Amino acid sequence: MERELTMEFARVTEAAALASARWVGLGDKMAADNAAVEAMRAVFNTIHMDGTVVIGEGEMDEAPMLYIGERVGNGESPELDVAVDPLEGTNSCAKGVAGAIAVVAIAKRGCLLHAPDMYMDKIAVGPAAAGMINLDATVLENVTNVAKALKKDVKDITVVIMDRERHAQLILDVRACGARVRLITDGDVSPAVACAIDDSGVDMMMGVGGAPEGVLAAAALRCMGGDMQGRLWPENEEDVARAKALGITDIKKLLTLDDLVSTDDVFFAATGITEGPLLKAVTYTSKGALTHTVVMRGKTGTVRFIEARHCFDKKPDYAMKGC
Repeated sequence: MERELTMEFARVTEAAALASARWVGLGDKMAADNAAVEAMRAVFNTIHMDGTVVIGEGEMDEAPMLYIGERVGNGESPELDVAVDPLEGTNSCAKGVAGAIAVVAIAKRGCLLHAPDMYMDKIAVGPAAAGMINLDATVLENVTNVAKALKKDVKDITVVIMDRERHAQLILDVRACGARVRLITDGDVSPAVACAIDDSGVDMMMGVGGAPEGVLAAAALRCMGGDMQGRLWPENEEDVARAKALGITDIKKLLTLDDLVSTDDVFFAATGITEGPLLKAVTYTSKGALTHTVVMRGKTGTVRFIEARHCFDKKPDYAMKGC
């Protein structure tokens, strides 16, 4: 993929963030998500690419656009896999709390895991601790090994975990190690990526979250030299059938970073909607809005943070969808 696509994908997440940010704090997560989806889809249509959505808003009969299998772009080469979450953290957006982002990951065709819409047990770290984690190891072993890799005391390690009942024992185990726990209410892509940012204050991300979000986070960590492992966490036979329908026969397989994203030729982009550990929130001005975006290219390892000023009176209609 050509590096010129970097800014194109930043435009995609900026549009989704601007559209959904209009709904921050209004309590309507569906309206916020719909606005993000429409804006993201509109900007995708302007990009020179032949993309196929492999992670999106659901199956064809469940979502009007950005559904799994939908073609995006203008149909020209290159042929790409597209993973999207137009509004990751719908509850955060609706409540006006931290952590909502618009996010995409793009790779060469066939290089992103077609993750089913179900849970995945995950562990993620940044570059300095790559190769030091194992989902089958104990919490103590993982936390201790990461602390050694980061040249920190265990007491200075911060582990992000989603605040869910299913994580009660995990939270106790991390605290028993002497490490600090930072609980989040929604959306684990941003903290997983934050593991690879030196001054983010996040050292590890652990716990069960969405499998599609796991692939999105893995794309960013692949770009940045971080590490991640996962294992599908089905709740019922329907989940198992869904995974097998996407070609995943070994439900219990330990998925490495290479299984999740099998190429360095990958892009990742995310724009903040509400404030978070990685990105600033959309901020409105008298003439438009300010956005904060991170965009990464795996082939070169380049990570760019982009602060953009948007003048609404000059924005094309497709970029303002939902605003």
